[in-house]
Amino acid sequence: MQSILNIKEKEEAQFKMDFAVAKRRLDDENEILLELINRRRMYQEKGVALREKAIDVMEIRENETAIDIMNDRIATQQLNVQRAEQALEREREKLTATMQERQMHERLRERAFEAYLAEEKAEEAKIVDERSSFVYGQGVNN
Repeated sequence: MQSILNIKEKEEAQFKMDFAVAKRRLDDENEILLELINRRRMYQEKGVALREKAIDVMEIRENETAIDIMNDRIATQQLNVQRAEQALEREREKLTATMQERQMHERLRERAFEAYLAEEKAEEAKIVDERSSFVYGQGVNN
């Protein structure tokens, strides 16, 4: 029973590490998304500044192109974030199932131990009764 519990604990530890890796990946993807959003904001601010001063059509077009590229990258990154969230949720489900399974095995082990203790107690009571009967029987015969 203990060996199964040990295996379940190791399995749980592995799933905890997998969950942590998935969480870190999600954090990284969110960080990249924020960086892209900040870059787009910078391009948008630069575009506003370009339109306020002397008009340079080439620079404005380059700026608009950069904003379009940022929009595409942000959309792609949002998909990456969604995939990372889904992976994290899968890892969370695996971890939860493993933790429940380990807890079930712990309860089974505890119940088996309690049954063993009850059995031992009953065996001791039987021995004490036999000893008492023997001693009482010896006293009656004398």
